[in-house]
Amino acid sequence: MKNISLNKSLAAAVKAARAAGKIMHDNWYLPKRVNSAEAHDIKLELDVRCQALIEKILRAAFPDIPVLGEEGISGDMNAAYRWVVDPIDGTVNYFFGMPHAAVSIALEHNQKSVVGVIYDPFTDEIWTAVKGAPTRLNGKIVRVSKRGRVDEAVVAMGFSKSKENLAKSMPHLVRLAQRTKKIRIMGSAALELAYVSCGRLDAYVERRINLWDVAAGSLLVENAGGEFYTLPALGKYRYAMCADNGLLRKKLQIGSLLK
Repeated sequence: MKNISLNKSLAAAVKAARAAGKIMHDNWYLPKRVNSAEAHDIKLELDVRCQALIEKILRAAFPDIPVLGEEGISGDMNAAYRWVVDPIDGTVNYFFGMPHAAVSIALEHNQKSVVGVIYDPFTDEIWTAVKGAPTRLNGKIVRVSKRGRVDEAVVAMGFSKSKENLAKSMPHLVRLAQRTKKIRIMGSAALELAYVSCGRLDAYVERRINLWDVAAGSLLVENAGGEFYTLPALGKYRYAMCADNGLLRKKLQIGSLLK
């Protein structure tokens, strides 16, 4: 497939994100149908419905680009271009009535994000980025924070609840809680990355996370002047990551956490 227009791709992703966000907003006070419930996670019928709508809109603009989504995969994942979609990032928050969830859509070229869109339907905030251009929030250019001292930093952490992950994460959580200005555990990787990109958070750390959670947000952070650091893949579409303003990662001393 020849190179495609990033501006056209961005427009399609924005349209799809807003459409899925409208479904989230319209169903906010309605009963939610649970497709599956695990010890520490919930999957809703609405996740599937939102991804289906996103795919429909993206395919109308780009019929040949495959989609890698949290709720399913379609097409050739080894193609030069692929969409990476999380239709509702923060499903548990959404299910329990906490308005901290978002739609995340990225376009990858050779497995590198070249378009990123994150939409929060509860604040009507949309973060956008394309390769080589600044990150924007509702059209306005944003930058990462300039805080370089750990004791002034607000840092988000996330962690899956496996026994190994808890054992490795909890000591770092306690240590960072003592050293930083504040620790936040907010439940939506996409929004945490968006917040780093516009300076609301100074860093966000997660030991094990999926590609669809970070594909869009990683580009937002980098294009806003920050750093998105990952270790090599830890399994299919699975990573260890730290996003920060470019001043804090080494000072946070989280190397052993990410291994």
